[in-house]
Amino acid sequence: MQIAISTAGLHPAMPAMTEPHATLRGEARAMGSARSYGKDEEVYGEGDKASWYFKVVSGVVRTCKILSDGRRQIDAFHVAGDIFGIERGETYRCSAEAVGEATVIAYRRCSLEVLAASDSVLARQVVATTLLSLERAQDHMILLGRKSAAEKVATFLLAMAERVHEDAIELPMSRSDIADYLGLTIETVSRTLTQLERDAVIALPMARRTIVLRNKSALRRLNA
Repeated sequence: MQIAISTAGLHPAMPAMTEPHATLRGEARAMGSARSYGKDEEVYGEGDKASWYFKVVSGVVRTCKILSDGRRQIDAFHVAGDIFGIERGETYRCSAEAVGEATVIAYRRCSLEVLAASDSVLARQVVATTLLSLERAQDHMILLGRKSAAEKVATFLLAMAERVHEDAIELPMSRSDIADYLGLTIETVSRTLTQLERDAVIALPMARRTIVLRNKSALRRLNA
């Protein structure tokens, strides 16, 4: 298994990175380099050489593919603490883009043995993240299968609430992003959220992307 870590200067193909947060300086100097991305800015493209992997410090990063018919399929959303961009092959299978403003740390690719020797804590994080990513990928395949729109939206909301440890979710992604992740249309996502609000399962405050989970038991029944 090959992964990425930076122990020296940056590869010429990787642009110079800044250190926007003082708390990142120790980790960035020792192992990786921090960089900030703007909304929809690409971290790497599908087919690019997989010379780096990344850890989200703040914000959200989506990984996605453009299908043969031109539709976009979002593979995953990566939040603070998540590691992404680990590839078995030599190139990235998906593109990675910042959903909004985001900061990541880039690590140069090397073997797991080298990483474990230089930083056992990070090595354990990489292994744990890889296993979790496999689990989420399996769950996503089930999600895109025979579940109804309401079941898909319920599953998504519960998963996001679990990841942020809040029942009031400030979603950084757009309805279009949610639709492309769930394999639905924007209109279907909007109608489903409206119906869940009418059923008092969720609340949609005036804040543009805030969703409050009012009845998690009802969402879990849909998710079953």
